[in-house]
Amino acid sequence: MKKSWRTTLSGVFAGIVLLLGQAQTLLDDDPKTNPEYTVIMAAVGMISLGLNARDEQVTSEQAKMK
Repeated sequence: MKKSWRTTLSGVFAGIVLLLGQAQTLLDDDPKTNPEYTVIMAAVGMISLGLNARDEQVTSEQAKMK
């Protein structure tokens, strides 16, 4: 998780919560309910953002950006 563990955990946790909400539509045994694919894509983007973003308290030198 590098030095930006706060941002990483926040993004990954938020994305997982969205994915679990959509997984419920697949597991409810009702063929009429389908997952919202836009929410799934947003969750994947949120997880990716969380993994790649940097905390405000982490300097560029600490993150080895410079």
